[in-house]
Amino acid sequence: MKLRSTLLAATVLALPMAAHAQMMPNLGGFYIGAGIGANYLQQQNVQEAFGQNRSTGFNLKSTVGPVALGYLGYELGNGLSIQLEGDIRNNKFNSVRNSSTNNIAANAGGNEKKYGPMVNIMFNLAPYVPTSPIAPYVGLGAGYQWDHLSSFNVYSTNGGPTLSSNATQGAFAYQAIIGALIPVNDTGLAFTVEYRFMGQLSRNFDGTINPNDGTPPISGKFRLGPEYNHALLIGLRYTFGVAPPPAPVPVAAPAPAPARSYLVFFDWDKATLTDRARQIIREAAQNSTRVQYTQLEVNGYTDTSGTPRYNQALSIRRAENVAAELVRDGVPRNVISIHGFGETHLLVPTGPGVREPQNRRVEIIIR
Repeated sequence: MKLRSTLLAATVLALPMAAHAQMMPNLGGFYIGAGIGANYLQQQNVQEAFGQNRSTGFNLKSTVGPVALGYLGYELGNGLSIQLEGDIRNNKFNSVRNSSTNNIAANAGGNEKKYGPMVNIMFNLAPYVPTSPIAPYVGLGAGYQWDHLSSFNVYSTNGGPTLSSNATQGAFAYQAIIGALIPVNDTGLAFTVEYRFMGQLSRNFDGTINPNDGTPPISGKFRLGPEYNHALLIGLRYTFGVAPPPAPVPVAAPAPAPARSYLVFFDWDKATLTDRARQIIREAAQNSTRVQYTQLEVNGYTDTSGTPRYNQALSIRRAENVAAELVRDGVPRNVISIHGFGETHLLVPTGPGVREPQNRRVEIIIR
C-alpha cells in the first residue's frame, strides 16, 4: 500500500511539468537511468530435497522486499532501443507452506538476495499516443541472475530437524517491462514509472540438515523451482544530446517572411527515407539558413489505404524521420514542430483504400 501511494504521488507531482513538456523524439543516442521500488516474490516450490527426486509438497513464502536497478541504453531512432541493465533484489523468508492447503508447515528465516545482468529490447509507444503528456513503452529482456541464500534456515517449533544454507546459485532469467516516461521540459531528464515481471529457472543449492537428535548433520542439495518476481519502480532517466533551448536574445521583430515548403514522398506503407528524400531534406535545411525563420513545420500524411488509426501513427513516424534528418543536416531541434495528419488533407482527392503516391508525403514548411 505504501509503494502504491508513493508511485501515485510521484506521478501526480510530475504531471504539471509534463504538461509543458515536448515529447522527446527518437533521434538516436545514449541514455542512462535508475529505479528503486518494491519486489514481490511468489512462493517457490521445493522440488527436490536431499535425493528425494520429486516434489516435496512444500512452498517457501517470503515478504515484499526492496529492488534497485540501473541501466544504459541506446536509441536506434525507429522506436526501438537496446538496454543493458544491472539489478539487485532482496526478499526475506518467513514460512514454509503446504502446497495443497497453503497452511504453515514450518518456520523459515534468512534472505534471498538476487542480482545479475539483463539485456532488454525496448519499444517506445509515444508515436501511437501523440496527445498524451507521457511516453509509454514496453520491453522484453533476458539474462542471468545469481541467488544467494543468506542465513537461510527452515525449522519447526517442536525441535525437529532444521535445514540451513548460505549457498549461491545462478540461472537463466527473463523479464517483461511496462512503463512510462514523464519528460521534464527539454532537459533530457524524465521520471519513470515501471512494472517489471521477472522469471527465473530452477536452481540447486547446497544445504545441511541438522537432525537435532544427536546424530551428525547431513549435507546435500535441494532444488527450488522456477521463481516469479513482480516489481513496481519509480526512477529517473537522462537522454544525452537533448539540450535546453537557448535563451532568447532581444532583437527587433523582423518582417514576416513568406513561407517556403518542400515535399518529401514515401513508398507505400513505409516511413524510411529514400535517397531523393534525403536530397530534398538537405536542400530544405540549407535554404533554412539563408532566410529569417522562426519555425519549421514538419507535417506527415498518408494515402487512404489502411485504417485511420494506423495511418495516423504512420504519418507521425514519417514526420519524425524527416525531423531527425533535418537535425542531422544542422537544423536546431528546438525550431522544429512535428505533426501527423494521417489520411486527412489529401493532396490528390481519392476515395477510401486508394494507394495514391502523392498523398504519401511529408511537407516541410519554413516560416
